[in-house]
This record gives sequence, C-alpha cells and structure tokens, in this order.
Amino acid sequence: MLAAAIIFINLALVFYTIGVWGEKRSSTLQNKHLIFFLFGLICDTTGTTLMSSLATNGGNIVHAITGGVALILMLIHAVWAFLVKWKGSAKAQHNFHRFSLIVWILWLIPYFIGVTMSML
Repeated sequence: MLAAAIIFINLALVFYTIGVWGEKRSSTLQNKHLIFFLFGLICDTTGTTLMSSLATNGGNIVHAITGGVALILMLIHAVWAFLVKWKGSAKAQHNFHRFSLIVWILWLIPYFIGVTMSML
C-alpha cells in the first residue's frame, strides 16, 4: 500500500504542476488545465488517504496540518477554476493566475516535508 500511496502523491505533483504551469504559460484557463487540476486533486486525496491509513504513531503534525491545508486549497482552487472558466471576467482570470501559483507553491511544502520524512 505504501508504493501505491507514493505513486499517487507523485502523480498529484505531475498533474498539478502541468495544470498550473500550463495555465500560467498560456495565460488562459483552458479545459485541459481544469482536468489536470482535478486529476491532481484526486491523486493527492487518494495518496493522502493511503498514507494516513499507514501512519502508526500519528505522523508529523506539521506535515499533517500543511497537507490538510494544501488539500483544502486544491479543492478551492478547482472550484474557483470552474467558476472563472464559465463566468469569470478578464480580471478574475488575472487574479486566478496568481492564486494558482500560490496554491501550487503551498502544496509543495507538505510534499517536500513528506519526501524529507521518508529519507530520515
């Protein structure tokens, strides 16, 4: 189960990175970006659920808190992406681009905490 959790977490990184940077590079929010955001969210949720079931002593509290916050931000990000795509103005798209990068950077914090923890 650990291998599956690691695969899902890394797939989340790949999908989310492609979605965020693809949207940033194109300067437009496209349907394919929404799909990558959703795949990233699904993979991260799956990987986190698997990892949580393997945790024997509660794990690292900082990792747990930052991971939970990152999942919530990813969900908010995906919902906002849908709203901006179908109802958003140019200003909303501009604000969304900045928010995407911030959420991605914040998501990297628990990712790298987890990587570091696995090396110790």
